[in-house]
Amino acid sequence: MWTENNNNLYQKFIFRDFSEAFAFMTRVAFLAEQMNHHPRWTNVYHTVEIWLNTHDAGDVVTEKDHQLAAAIDRLLK
Repeated sequence: MWTENNNNLYQKFIFRDFSEAFAFMTRVAFLAEQMNHHPRWTNVYHTVEIWLNTHDAGDVVTEKDHQLAAAIDRLLK
């Protein structure tokens, strides 16, 4: 579930292993590129953390962030 805090939408994703986490990141990367909206994220082993905000709008959460978050959620269904 995405949470909004400190001008970011945030979610932590936990996968079975590094390969699954990396595959997820690859799919997110293609989505982000298509939407021209790129996340800040980290990956350690099987955990991916994503923070979304819109730099062009002053680093606050905008509709663009909600759209990318929803698209990311659809990848997991």
